[in-house]
Amino acid sequence: MQRPPSGALLHGRATPTVEHDEMGWRDGGLVWAEQAEEGKGVGCVARFSWSPPPTSDTKSSPGRRPTLCINTMASTATALPWWQVNVPEELRTAECPDFLQDCNEKDRRIIGTPNSEYQPYTWEQVKDIVASNRLGDLVRKPSELRRYRHYTHELVRNYGSIVNFVQKERLKWDDLTPRGPPFSNPGDIKILHNDWPYGVDERIVHLVVWTKFDLDEDAATGDLTGRARQAIDDYVTQTFRGQVDRDSDRVIWFKNWRSLKSVHAVEHFHVMLQDPDLAFVDAITGGDVPLSKKAPEI
Repeated sequence: MQRPPSGALLHGRATPTVEHDEMGWRDGGLVWAEQAEEGKGVGCVARFSWSPPPTSDTKSSPGRRPTLCINTMASTATALPWWQVNVPEELRTAECPDFLQDCNEKDRRIIGTPNSEYQPYTWEQVKDIVASNRLGDLVRKPSELRRYRHYTHELVRNYGSIVNFVQKERLKWDDLTPRGPPFSNPGDIKILHNDWPYGVDERIVHLVVWTKFDLDEDAATGDLTGRARQAIDDYVTQTFRGQVDRDSDRVIWFKNWRSLKSVHAVEHFHVMLQDPDLAFVDAITGGDVPLSKKAPEI
């Protein structure tokens, strides 16, 4: 198979033809060719044609080679290392910057996707993801994920850990000792904007409810216990649904699995509001502004 250039991300629309994959040749339409050379997660959607045309015995025809055809009428092909995508030309670096060195394969694919090809989640999509517990499907806009990685890299360098920054600078808490049972003391709770929200419709407001008390999890499943889930839901009803939507269609909440948390040491869960009164949001967050609105473009 003729591979794309190392580090390239190519996009095109295919028509039904003969495809190739790592297992050999097969009939079909679209082919997704993925390359992970030197840790660069890249891929292309393309069509392949034969020159000269194939016979029924393709494997015994060494003189015939596949030709990669990109339909540039469907999308302009780009050939950039993943860390340069969505970056102005004058700011691109030849080598992957330090703050992106530890990106996993999923984040590399997201960051290497042009913003123009990213579709924000609709409210119905968000509800479906949460209802089906597919929380790993929630991701940030490509350029925002890049900015998030840069920001957290700087936080760790300046504060030692993200937790230290969150507790000292965002929550302004001297300690994490609760003053009472869960949800009984307002001083044990703080509601703020999600500093780096997922890539959702701009009418969706993403908040985080931080707590000094633990939210009990089932040791076997890692999921919330029924009692903890009910306590959170009662709090969300009292605090948000009565103000936004008593029928609850415009309010959802979820708690990330431990593997998806960016801050582990301070307990928290997420609340999303569909097109709420922004005066209510301003009041309940104490006029908070998410850090993503203040952080520099990079």
